Amino acid sequence: MQDPIIKKETDKTDQFPQQISEKGNSNKPEVIIIRNWKEYLGESLLIVFSVGLALILTELINKENEKRQIRELISNVHEELIHNKNEEIKQYNYHLGVLKNIDSALDHSAFANQVINNNEFHIELIAPHGVLYGDLEDVAWQLAKSHNISSSLDIQTLSLLTSIYNDQQKIIKVEDEIGKIILSPDSRKPQNIRLTLLLIRDNYRGWATYRVPDLMEKYQAAINKLSSIN
Repeated sequence: MQDPIIKKETDKTDQFPQQISEKGNSNKPEVIIIRNWKEYLGESLLIVFSVGLALILTELINKENEKRQIRELISNVHEELIHNKNEEIKQYNYHLGVLKNIDSALDHSAFANQVINNNEFHIELIAPHGVLYGDLEDVAWQLAKSHNISSSLDIQTLSLLTSIYNDQQKIIKVEDEIGKIILSPDSRKPQNIRLTLLLIRDNYRGWATYRVPDLMEKYQAAINKLSSIN
């Protein structure tokens, strides 16, 4: 009757090592990768190359954008010169008409007395559309200068453009100069009518009409020059 009992205990003893073995088999193996210095050097060089390539591409893109911007600025100045040339042609013809009206007043006292009458100056009788007539612009030129366009133009072209826009400012200045004459109390005195008309005529000639023929040549030269650049 004791044998079965002993057998049962023996069976338990036999099973115990089996349980330990199964538990031990559940552990996963750990993999360790050993890398040498050549692999680290290769990765470092790849990173340096990637960063360098990105910097080069960025620089190329920036330069191309800068060139595109310069071309656009030059194109805007080119269009502005064409506009101003057409406006100055109209203004020049208008000013010649004003000068004829002044000469007429100088030759006919009755007309002169209409221009200046009862201490009132009727500028509209000699300049029906005002002292100035054209609309000379310089927005594109000022914008181009603020973006250092001079670095993209040769000295001759830059000097030509500077001269053109300086002439434009002098032509526009005729309005201020004639305004000073008209607003002076002495210009309204009957005995000063002729002197006042002469001063107005001389200001038109000195600030505007005498410089226009040369300005027209400058306009065309600059337009041709910028057309070849653009």
